[in-house]
Formats: sequence, C-alpha cells, structure tokens
Amino acid sequence: MEKMNHAFEKMKMMVGMEVEEEEQRAAEEEESSLSFMDDLNRDCALTTKQRFYGFAICLSAGLTCTLLSMLVFFNPVKFGITFTLGNLMALGSTAFLIGPQRQVTMMLDPARIYATALYLASIIIALFCALYVRNKLLTLLAIILEFSGLIWYSLSYIPFARTMVSKVFMTCFDTEF
Repeated sequence: MEKMNHAFEKMKMMVGMEVEEEEQRAAEEEESSLSFMDDLNRDCALTTKQRFYGFAICLSAGLTCTLLSMLVFFNPVKFGITFTLGNLMALGSTAFLIGPQRQVTMMLDPARIYATALYLASIIIALFCALYVRNKLLTLLAIILEFSGLIWYSLSYIPFARTMVSKVFMTCFDTEF
C-alpha cells in the first residue's frame, strides 16, 4: 500500500500537480525519526573492553547493594530500596554486554514475557510495600516474591530450565494419599 501511495505521488509530480505538503511532511518524519532504542543503541557504541568493565562494575555494584540490604533488614524502607536497586543494577549490567535494545527485545520475547512481567511487577510491589505500606512482614513477602521472580526470569534464559524446575516442584509437592 505504501509503495502504491509513493508511486501515486510521483505520478502527480510528473504531471505537474502539487503533492500535499502534509503527506510529504509525515513521510519525511517517518523516515527520519528513529525509535528511542535505535537512538540509544547508536549513542552507546562501546568497545568490548568498555562493555566488560561496565558489566563488571554494574554487576558488582548491584550485588553489593543486594548484600548491604541485609544489614538494614529490620528497616523495611531501606531494605526494600537497596535490595530492589541492587536487583535493577544487576539486571541492567547485562545491557552492557548485549546492548540495551537487544536486552529489551529479549525481555519482551514471547518465551519470557510472563517472567519479565512477574519480575517487574514484583519490583513495583516490593517498592510499594517498603515506601508506602511500611509493613515489615508485607515488605519481606514482597522481597521473597521479587527474589522468586528474579530466579524465574533468570531461568528463562536457560533452555528447558523452567520446565525442569516445574517438574521437580511438582514431584516434590505431589500430595497423593
């Protein structure tokens, strides 16, 4: 359809008719505008060494935040924030290795879209419980949910890992009498 419209516009120009400016402007905007992720990928051109340094720094900072959150376990606000920040930094570290666009594309892959949604929703729930509810028990449960979401999301990158873990849990918790 787009080719036909383009050919029709060329035909108009050949016979001396003016092509509508709005259509031209819209076509130029479509061609010239790149998506946010394309711009980000173009601006994030790093060498292999820089990518590994970024990955190592971001991952170690994320793990440090996650471990330091255990020191403030009894303060749900500090615990929830540092634990979640650590998880987000560890998750973002892989963007240094494969690039932000590919990271988002892989996260939204149909094979792991539910794991991604579960993980991101658990992060939001944990922050909500820590910042607004300020209940230690709910924050602890939300952090357990977040950690479980992180494990399930991580298993989505290993072929057949989620199937295997599901089968193990099904056999362990099979309650036939």
